Amino acid sequence: MDGTAFWIAGTFAAIFVGLGKAGMPISTALAVPTLSLVISPVTAAGILLPVYMASDVFGLIAYRKSFDKRVLRIMLVAMPIGVLVGYLTANIVSEALITIILGTIGAVFAMSMILRRPVEGPPKTPHWKPGLFWGSISGFTSFVSHSGSVPFQVYTLPLQMPKLVFAGTVTVSFAYVNFVKVLPYYLLGQLNIGSLKTAAILMVPAILAVFAGLYLVRKLPEKLFFRLIIWMLLFLSVKLLWDGLHGL
Repeated sequence: MDGTAFWIAGTFAAIFVGLGKAGMPISTALAVPTLSLVISPVTAAGILLPVYMASDVFGLIAYRKSFDKRVLRIMLVAMPIGVLVGYLTANIVSEALITIILGTIGAVFAMSMILRRPVEGPPKTPHWKPGLFWGSISGFTSFVSHSGSVPFQVYTLPLQMPKLVFAGTVTVSFAYVNFVKVLPYYLLGQLNIGSLKTAAILMVPAILAVFAGLYLVRKLPEKLFFRLIIWMLLFLSVKLLWDGLHGL
């Protein structure tokens, strides 16, 4: 890959990946759309998967003691189901339609979170049925365009986990699903020597962004942290909806 526009877009995409792996999950979903400004979304997803995985290593180290075990058990089952569906339907499902649905769900959910009165209280117990549903959708949309954070947060934000537990649960869950995606991405031809060389360069700004993101997550007050997450979710969802409508 060459060209100034590609490397500018690639650097910003890598930064979004790193920030997400530090516990600010919505930013990761901005990575593929950013790189898709200069190359095809399918190629962008293939290039960025190794960047996600390299950043995962540092996120896992940072949050190795901060996560919700029950949510992770649910995701362990649910996310591979979505990845499998994504692999089996890769050649027949309209990416634009998926993007529209994803944007609509995220926007409606984010608006409901913004407009409702804040609910104070202890963390809620994660339940299997909604977890399997949203976790499967998260695995599917993560496979298609690394946008699994939208349905994942529809499930996890109402659980009212503490800030660091939420950030760690997101980080561990998507490190797991990224590992699951490697084989199907390879079988579909989205991973090759050329894409790996490009990814190796983009890993540098991504890893640096992980450390910057970790600093922000730890310094931000808890209420402000979740408020930012919800507004970022709304922004991303509107963008996904816009992109999907223009892709029809």
